[in-house]
Amino acid sequence: MKLLAAGILFTAAVQAQTTKSNGVSFGIRAGVNFQNINGRSFSDNKLENKLVPRLQAGVTADVPLADDFYLQPGLLYSGKGTKFKGSNDVLNISYLDVPVTFLYKPVLGKGRMMLGVGPYVGFALNGKVTQEDGDKSTVKFKNTITASEAISDYYYRRMDAGANLLFGYEMSSRLSLQLNAQLGLQKINPVIEGVSNDNTAYRNTGFGLSLGYHF
Repeated sequence: MKLLAAGILFTAAVQAQTTKSNGVSFGIRAGVNFQNINGRSFSDNKLENKLVPRLQAGVTADVPLADDFYLQPGLLYSGKGTKFKGSNDVLNISYLDVPVTFLYKPVLGKGRMMLGVGPYVGFALNGKVTQEDGDKSTVKFKNTITASEAISDYYYRRMDAGANLLFGYEMSSRLSLQLNAQLGLQKINPVIEGVSNDNTAYRNTGFGLSLGYHF
């Protein structure tokens, strides 16, 4: 997964350099996402957590590939997390996401429709858990933890990866409105050493609405 993502990002960078003089445009976007963590618990029960609102903002570039087709890499700050069922503890993790979207932008009216799909990779910057009584705990990041660490602190993997979808409309004024969805494909919970019956599988998921502007 990481090698594939790195290859895609490298290709995007090369493409951007070779087409810079052929209509590459840059933009900014910001909006609200409704994030959750779905998957399975330690005992293999389906998670039933609650959505939480989070900020997403950053920059993108539209690299022309063919008529109406673009490659859109981006660099986004993305808040993610969930409200855990039962405890009502709230998880908040800040990520730096790098999506690479294959974008179709046909003319529609005075603007352009936007349809896109592609992978993303994310790198967790920091995180915290706010407990129901108001106490806060700092999230720690490891790929593998001991059984004692699993019950003493909140641990997650730093890397995230998955797929993103978008649907939107870009007006003639270069303003755009976009609906987006994100499906995490990589587990963000660490492996617990010496535990063979752990069915835990936490994955980030979310959807949101954002405004953008292309220069």
